[in-house]
Amino acid sequence: MTVLDLRALNRATLARQLLLDRAGIPVLDAVAHLCGLQAQEPQEPFVGLWSRLHGFDPAALSDLLIRRSVVRTHLMRRTVHLLTAEDVLAWRARHDTMLRQRVLGTYRRELAGVDLDELAEAGRAVMADGEPRSMTELARALAGRWPEPGPRALGEMLVAALVPMTQLPPRGLWRKKAGVRNVPLSAWLGREIDPPSPDGSDPGGQALVRRYLAAFGPAATADLRAWCGLAGLPAAVSAIRDELVAFRDERGRHLLDLPDAPRPDPDTPAPVRFLPAFDNAVLGYHDRARIIDDAHRGLSVTGARVVLVDGRVAATWNVEGGTVLVSPLRRFSRAERDSVAEQGQALASFLSDGDGKRVELTAAP
Repeated sequence: MTVLDLRALNRATLARQLLLDRAGIPVLDAVAHLCGLQAQEPQEPFVGLWSRLHGFDPAALSDLLIRRSVVRTHLMRRTVHLLTAEDVLAWRARHDTMLRQRVLGTYRRELAGVDLDELAEAGRAVMADGEPRSMTELARALAGRWPEPGPRALGEMLVAALVPMTQLPPRGLWRKKAGVRNVPLSAWLGREIDPPSPDGSDPGGQALVRRYLAAFGPAATADLRAWCGLAGLPAAVSAIRDELVAFRDERGRHLLDLPDAPRPDPDTPAPVRFLPAFDNAVLGYHDRARIIDDAHRGLSVTGARVVLVDGRVAATWNVEGGTVLVSPLRRFSRAERDSVAEQGQALASFLSDGDGKRVELTAAP
């Protein structure tokens, strides 16, 4: 079985994630290809798409949210994601059990004795009037009936798990600050969520596996599980196993992939890319060694914005006073510093509508 080293996996990941070459595709197609973008920080997806698309116009993404072609909702790993309407309708039912379990993992004691199906029915009844509500407002509407759990536990279970919701614009629009206002997903999109297959088959799970591999492969089943949070996909993987090709990584893990997906030459040059907080190019794996050193793995879960140099996390970045500040994690060559500075200037220009191109690199550790 062919062994793919870290550099081969890195270049494959960059190609699938549209980070090896900026893509000239519509924003909606990019969101679909990437299987959504993690979006608990509302402005971060704009940087993620700027780093991936030629001539990205942030107004295009805002327009997709306003036109309901893209939505903000809890899905993979119970985190807020930006997804196409088609994908969330197709995938939401497949995530129901996981979402409940994840909320119970945090609030099991508070929700002990609560009939979750009864709570879901009551939550849907409150939201049936069409009024957008915050999580707290919805929980308080039901607190008289369930006083013990408290509004936080009730609200999290209702909004993140029991009643499929979407967060309404202006939350998530370019340069807009707005609180979370929720409405039922089916009401916002004018279509019910696709139900599970009645015959016990799992076409939704099989489609999810294919889509994950197209955007993240080659990958192990542990990587797939880490990305979506679903534990019940082995049957889906087995059902399409004959469609896939297999590899091993240097650690001996068994990797699967689509046969015709891009696996570039490991020596393919990789340009500098600035990634937003919680970018799935980093978070989309259980074993993240293909893109980030183990010593820096903690950065991927603390919300650090990172810079890829030669395809790997090599710096963090932030913005202060209109200046993009880059903090290297290792020493850069002169050519690397120049490339980071050039791309940082381009990012500063994007974030300021062309008003500034200031970038500063701190000293290497």
